[in-house]
Amino acid sequence: MIPIAVMLLMQIRIRSFWDLNNGVIGLLYSLITAAVFQVFIKWLIGGLRPHFLDVCKPDFSLASNAPGVVGAGLNGAGYNSLYYTREICTGDPKEINDSLESMPSGHSTAAFAGFVFLSLYLNGKLKLFSNYHPAMWKLAAVYAPILGATLIAGSLTIDEFHHWYDVLAGAVIGTVMAFSAYRMTYASVWDWRWNHIPLNRTASFSFAGDHELAGATFTRRVGWGVGPSSGKTAEGWGHGNGGHHTGVPAAVHPKPARGDNIV
Repeated sequence: MIPIAVMLLMQIRIRSFWDLNNGVIGLLYSLITAAVFQVFIKWLIGGLRPHFLDVCKPDFSLASNAPGVVGAGLNGAGYNSLYYTREICTGDPKEINDSLESMPSGHSTAAFAGFVFLSLYLNGKLKLFSNYHPAMWKLAAVYAPILGATLIAGSLTIDEFHHWYDVLAGAVIGTVMAFSAYRMTYASVWDWRWNHIPLNRTASFSFAGDHELAGATFTRRVGWGVGPSSGKTAEGWGHGNGGHHTGVPAAVHPKPARGDNIV
């Protein structure tokens, strides 16, 4: 809900249903694909959670290698005869099943899938990494979601529900899906000229010429967010792009509206 709330807040200035639609759809792409990915790994690989023994409550007297008994030949096997089948567990079967699905962390996957996508969205709308020196609060705003995801993931190791590598695997899966989903719904991930423009399902995006949502940014600094490019690009571009018009702000900037000079 936090990423959607932030996207709604951005519409105070952007005022585009198209942009909001792509933002929410992209967020859902990221969350759903990351969830499916990690669920399959949990089912097929899994692993013991750190608190497995507390849930299992093993009773070694239940182990048996008698012919015909489930797990026969496997109890007391392996290195130092430490391996046993789950028949020695006396705990709740549902809790035992859950404790066998440690890898990867589902909460970590979801946190990074959602918050990394939000971070990319904020970078595009605030133009943190672009063609001017932004205010420091924008740096904090863009990385605040990453901090949130890291705190959520880290807490899972503190309460001993996951190993550190479960959390790391979830973070990698969520991050990959977030980047993929953002590029599916926006014209670029890192190219500051286009990474704020939502893509259309029925028309291809041209990286030349003016675009309807070239001004779909929250920031109003150095000409950003004032509408489609006038054809005069920011200093250092223009002719280097073959003379095509781009979505970057014009070199001659319009007078900012009241309050616009603060962001």
